[in-house]
Amino acid sequence: MDTLLTLILGGVLTGLALIVAQRYVGFRSQAAADYTDGPPIDIRTALSGPILCEGVIYGPTGKVSSRFVADMHGRWDGNKGVLSEDFRYDSGSQQSREWRLTLGNDGAIRAEADDLVAPGTGQQTGSALRLDYTIRLPESAGGHALDVTDWMYMVENGTVVNRSQFRKYGIKVAELVATMRKVDA
Repeated sequence: MDTLLTLILGGVLTGLALIVAQRYVGFRSQAAADYTDGPPIDIRTALSGPILCEGVIYGPTGKVSSRFVADMHGRWDGNKGVLSEDFRYDSGSQQSREWRLTLGNDGAIRAEADDLVAPGTGQQTGSALRLDYTIRLPESAGGHALDVTDWMYMVENGTVVNRSQFRKYGIKVAELVATMRKVDA
């Protein structure tokens, strides 16, 4: 009986340690306040005009499962903007999305797109921006709803580096890393 109790207690403690580690270490532990220094990000400038986006998607095992290039174009009227994206994947498939963005005076962000389950919310602070939303994958990709956290980081030359994690039932199923650079029109 002592051995069974020891195993159960060990499992509970391991589970608690994992929960604490996820909250305070790694991707999920980031906060907007962590990025008050560095070149400031303003999505009205960073995501305006023609943009070239290049990236990779990692599957649940950590191996690259897809590569993509996207032509993006952002346009803003005050604090309301539209970001159009046209993706080309290494598989030959293509995908388009149009984000409708609203930036609050306090840096709060509201994001809408046709494949989101509900509007996304986020915050831009200092040199970073965080956006949380739930996306519904196309039927050809299973139609699953995934919880997404996007972190975008401004770097000195004006490039935005995007890192996103996709989760189902709290388990990471994919990660995306991409750069977004303005291009001449």
